[in-house]
Amino acid sequence: MARLDALDLTLRLSAEDEARRLQAAQRSLLQLRLLAGGLIGDTGRLGPPLCVVFEGWDASGKGGCIKRLVSPLDPRHVRVAQFAAPTYDEKRHHFLWRFWPALPGWGGMAVLDRSWYGRVLVERVERFASEEQWQRAYREILEFEQTLVAEGMVLVKFWLHLSEAEQLKRFESRQRDPLRQWKLTSEDWRNRGRREDYAKAIEQMLAETDHADAPWTLVEAENKRWARVKVVETVVAAIEDGLHRHGLTVPDLH
Repeated sequence: MARLDALDLTLRLSAEDEARRLQAAQRSLLQLRLLAGGLIGDTGRLGPPLCVVFEGWDASGKGGCIKRLVSPLDPRHVRVAQFAAPTYDEKRHHFLWRFWPALPGWGGMAVLDRSWYGRVLVERVERFASEEQWQRAYREILEFEQTLVAEGMVLVKFWLHLSEAEQLKRFESRQRDPLRQWKLTSEDWRNRGRREDYAKAIEQMLAETDHADAPWTLVEAENKRWARVKVVETVVAAIEDGLHRHGLTVPDLH
């Protein structure tokens, strides 16, 4: 069975459960980020850099998850970077070149809305990259991520998954709302028509780039409340693990 097909898209949370779990997770996140930034604690040591990568279907709720992830933090302590198609100048370099400036240093945190995985997704499906290029990219991405983690980075990767029917509902909702119409493009509609091609590319991406240093976390995003809570709780657990690995004491946050 394909990994996406194995996800339980019936998982959901009530508004009350979402609020309760988000409040607890966001408080833990804030404390951990302050500790990793050397702003609280006895040692003043910087914790490992944290990079959170978001990929997913169009309208799967990436923006809402990112908002819940960064909202409890001081804007000086986190950077959010969004990546669209590469520019003419960016195409003159290796495809990974444009992502380096967005990566966090020790004590820092970056959230990437889309990432280097565009090479093996949209660039593959739309033939913006040759087959040789996107096939080679799996090894290049693995080596890139392993290098980052070997230098101490905590790398968290999310794929947000929702059904074709739910995606259509969200598209139509955006289309009816004048303040959200900007989120919906002709490319979004065209991509829906190539869902099978994208699903094939996604499954191969998961198979080729899921590794111990930076495993994929698949998020059941049919219910936005469930997805938001899962994302924040997963990041909290990853920070705690990263701090432990680098010899920093994690205080009791509960």
